[in-house]
Amino acid sequence: MRSRQWCLRAMATITLNDGTQIPSIAYGTGTALFGRDCANAVRLAIDTGFTHLDGAQAYGNEDSLGAGIQAAGKPRSELYIVTKLKGGLGAAQVKPSLVKSLQQLGVDYVDLFLIHTPKPHPQDSTLLELWKAVEAVHAEGLAKSIGVSNFTVDDLKAILPGAKIIPSVNQIEVHPYVWKAAEPIVKYCRENGNIAIASYGGLTPLNRVPGGPVDNVLPPIVQRLEEAFGKPVTANQALFKWTCQKAAIVVTTSSKEARIKEYLESVRVPDLTADEIQAIDDAGAKLHKRFFMKHVFGE
Repeated sequence: MRSRQWCLRAMATITLNDGTQIPSIAYGTGTALFGRDCANAVRLAIDTGFTHLDGAQAYGNEDSLGAGIQAAGKPRSELYIVTKLKGGLGAAQVKPSLVKSLQQLGVDYVDLFLIHTPKPHPQDSTLLELWKAVEAVHAEGLAKSIGVSNFTVDDLKAILPGAKIIPSVNQIEVHPYVWKAAEPIVKYCRENGNIAIASYGGLTPLNRVPGGPVDNVLPPIVQRLEEAFGKPVTANQALFKWTCQKAAIVVTTSSKEARIKEYLESVRVPDLTADEIQAIDDAGAKLHKRFFMKHVFGE
């Protein structure tokens, strides 16, 4: 029942373990926009209805993300801006790197600051020391919420015993072809501080693994959803509902207005049934395909 309750709230926001609110669908500036000027795409996303903007130092486009935010002209208070600490930086570099990010983004704070990867990190900084440095920028008001990304259960166990602040978010790859591997992380996060899961790569079965087992189970699900919704539903939207009902914040991207609208509309599509979720789970379990951060997961 928990996942359904989470999904029903997707029209608005999710409450994180620190009491702050996070919009449940985010526009990401990685993957297709990695290393590219994303200003026009970001402005389009904001103009179309996105308020949650997911960036990262490693994406190499924080300056154009900031330009897109400025061009859209939406009040800062109505936006939720995320950035992530670049891999390979030590504890002493956390604050300087975030200050630089804020300058590029053109804001005084980010709503959420994540450690992008637990590996590699310098020999002179343990993962806990890195987390304590992130706690320090939170204390200074440079980030309203703090969290991690691509953390395994072991990585979380390395910081939680010594943490003053429990991470609010763990952003990981979530789709049916990695669900068997992701589920223990999701469960651990729920049971140890109610750490929210943010997902990326959610459309992998359709975009990166065409013809895979999940393809066979989606058509009847889409048909049933269309009948319940009274309007067209896409396979993309069905997969987003699956992700939502796994209790995950969805991070996605596109530079096409029609696709952006489709993604935003997905939160209004009716819920999947338990049988439909199980059918997707079973199909996904037939094939393991991870496309991001393989080194973190030993693949």
